[in-house]
Amino acid sequence: MTAFDAHDRALAEQLFADLQAASVDTVGITRESYGPGETAAARIIADCARRHGLEVSYDAAANLTVTLPGRDAGLPFLACGSHLDSVPQGGNYDGAAGIIAGLMALIRFRRDGLTPARPVKLLALRGEESAWFGKAYTGSRALFGRLLPADLQAQNAFSGRTLGEAMAACGADIEQLAAGEPVVTANQMSGWLELHIEQGPILVAEELPVAIVTGIRGNIRHRNIACIGEAGHSGAVPRNLRHDALFATAELITRMDACWKEMLDRGEDLVLTAGVIGTLPEEHAISRIPGQVGFSFEARSQHQATLQRVHDRLQEECKAIAAQRGVRFEFDALLKSSPAELSRDWVDSLERIAADMKIPARTMASGAGHDAAVFANMGVPSAMIFVRNQNGSHNPHEAMDMEDFFAGASLLHAALAQAAQ
Repeated sequence: MTAFDAHDRALAEQLFADLQAASVDTVGITRESYGPGETAAARIIADCARRHGLEVSYDAAANLTVTLPGRDAGLPFLACGSHLDSVPQGGNYDGAAGIIAGLMALIRFRRDGLTPARPVKLLALRGEESAWFGKAYTGSRALFGRLLPADLQAQNAFSGRTLGEAMAACGADIEQLAAGEPVVTANQMSGWLELHIEQGPILVAEELPVAIVTGIRGNIRHRNIACIGEAGHSGAVPRNLRHDALFATAELITRMDACWKEMLDRGEDLVLTAGVIGTLPEEHAISRIPGQVGFSFEARSQHQATLQRVHDRLQEECKAIAAQRGVRFEFDALLKSSPAELSRDWVDSLERIAADMKIPARTMASGAGHDAAVFANMGVPSAMIFVRNQNGSHNPHEAMDMEDFFAGASLLHAALAQAAQ
């Protein structure tokens, strides 16, 4: 079932330990997009690759590339990998599992004396998480010249530093990125294969080590919507004269929950979340009617039309509640990530390889976003392998079992070996 021996296993476990030690943050780990933890992680992977005779370079977006040369350097290269960064105080396997699995495959190819027909590359991508600068897939979008000048002005949610400043400090070529000049084009790549931990409970519930991903949900997001009403004394203003921003916000969220159920009942794919909500800390008090509330809003779906309908409904409900309650809603910029359909040929191939290797697997769509969505939507044949992971993700308690990791890594190794010839 596995292509890897005890030496490989020890190396992988040491890499996971080194990454954790370099980015530990109280209860979890933090690898800030274009920050110190992410840079340290890139250095750990690069040093290991060099020790094993692989070529190492950095592109204009500061992504790390590890290359196993092929017999014909002119052929489109085959790539694997994932992202280096994490959410604040997250887990050690999100992103890192895919990078270490790809590195293990390239090291094993070289140790076995395999020279593929085409170059095989590991891309350790920066800035996949949206937690830092509000928009996901920074490194992969930059790879294809898809960063906008406005993106580079986005501010870090914690430090206020702009994305452009953070990228420049990591060695990125900001002028090239701002001009929309790609580092690579889709026709220079033969495929993209990304291993990632599953970030939900399905594989755990079904007692399966891996899954083959068929598609990735896109999303629409507002980092902050402000509901502005009128503050007042909690005991002195009757209900019919209130302009309570919190009750208006609560009603909006309740209405959008009902909208969500309606769309699910029609068979549409959708999840909604309002993950951040609060009154102004400098003003809120137990005896004060809230005059302003800020909240986030996110919708995810495999279908762009569904996302548009949700956003239209959100605006309609805001207008209705504003008229009824005497408040107003102010929206920040809408952030979008397109859904992606992964390569049917890749999915079929991975299913056959898993069956041949006797690795129990199922197919499933991904509710979370991944860099693979960018590659797929740019026209690169793309696929993903999920690895079972206890306790979900984006928290310190990720608990991927190494046996499951090596089942997924072996499937990736075999698929790359087949596709590189």
